[in-house]
Amino acid sequence: MFQATRRRLALWYTTVTAILLLLFATGVFFYVRSTLVERVDDTLKHVVEVVNRSLVIESVSVSEGRYQVDVEGSFPDNAEAVEDDHIDLEWFNPQGELVWSTFSDPPLIPLHLNRRAETVHLGGDRILRQVTQRINLDRYILGYLRVSHPWFEVTKPIRQLSFDLALATLITIIIVGFIGWFLSGLAIQPIRDSYQSLKQFTADASHELRNPIATIQTNVQMALSYGNSDPQVQQRQLKVVERLTQRLGNLVNDLLFLARSDSGMLQIKQQTLPLDALLIEVIEEQRTVAQQKDIFLSLHIVEPDNSNEDNFSLLGDWDQLARLFTNLISNGLEHSFSENKNIEKEEQVSAVEVELKKIKRDRLQQLKVKVKDTGKGVPEVALSHLFDRFYQVDPSRKSTGGSGLGLAIAKAIVDNHHGQIKVESELNKGTIFTVILPI
Repeated sequence: MFQATRRRLALWYTTVTAILLLLFATGVFFYVRSTLVERVDDTLKHVVEVVNRSLVIESVSVSEGRYQVDVEGSFPDNAEAVEDDHIDLEWFNPQGELVWSTFSDPPLIPLHLNRRAETVHLGGDRILRQVTQRINLDRYILGYLRVSHPWFEVTKPIRQLSFDLALATLITIIIVGFIGWFLSGLAIQPIRDSYQSLKQFTADASHELRNPIATIQTNVQMALSYGNSDPQVQQRQLKVVERLTQRLGNLVNDLLFLARSDSGMLQIKQQTLPLDALLIEVIEEQRTVAQQKDIFLSLHIVEPDNSNEDNFSLLGDWDQLARLFTNLISNGLEHSFSENKNIEKEEQVSAVEVELKKIKRDRLQQLKVKVKDTGKGVPEVALSHLFDRFYQVDPSRKSTGGSGLGLAIAKAIVDNHHGQIKVESELNKGTIFTVILPI
């Protein structure tokens, strides 16, 4: 599918470019051709003016005011001179009869009095460009001067230009074809990646939804089949259904949150809020979980030198930021507990440390929050996938209820607040999540 789309894109690139190149080459061809023809016509007209000024006119009848051109006196040496310039002259009397010509074999071309410049085909490859001028003196027609120029002065460069344009156009189209193929590959790569992500997302979401739904269905069918069974058994089945429906509800809410974030429809309730107070609240909410798992949970606030009440205030959404740090801290608690449950307390104390401080970067004031745990760490190959949806370093966590959307939601919240989130980890030592939010 993608290869066919790529071929179509490349073909369209090449076709559009070929059409534009052909239009450009055609325009250049006709422009150069018209320019060459104009130059030839200007040359012929200039010859007409020069010859007109050099004509020797003699009087035939003074009383009647009749004059004629002395052909021998007017064109004594012109034949050789114009032959070197590839220009031929013809002189016609007032009746349109040929009187004198530089042609060795004058062509039988009718005298066209109403045309200043024309192209005449003599047969074969012989073509002439001609200019005809009527010569007058005191309203008396002395005759007609026709100047001819071989058309090869135009066709020779035009043919060379046509060959050059055709060759350049062909080479350019071939190059554009390869470039179009390359660019279409670049253009379609994000679509391919999005498609693969969508396929993976759909498969993962289907897998996450299938198991709870199947379990719910099984428990409901058992309850219906054994309606007269022990009430305690039915109570247990209903509790299982309740837990699973809550899990499904949370999963659906997470998916809706990410979908709205991707589409830009996520509403952010902007308000000025104290981040230190928010973190204290989140720590208090997670402290019970930490105590149950015997993990030391702490918050360290680094006060700046110019201490005041608004040092840690920023513009953001309280609920989303609370969810962000809840996800990060609960993630740290989960991994610290899973790592240290087999380690004696004398050797290592499980802990999740949260640090808040104000920093200045690129001349901008920002707030930096670090969430550090003492868990087993994350392999280096998995670091780049931590914020992928449904990704879990330890797939066995699925059985404990983890969906793999917590860090993806955290990144979406940070992006919505125009911040940055990064992760550092070292095996058997722990993981550090760093969130930087603009003030």
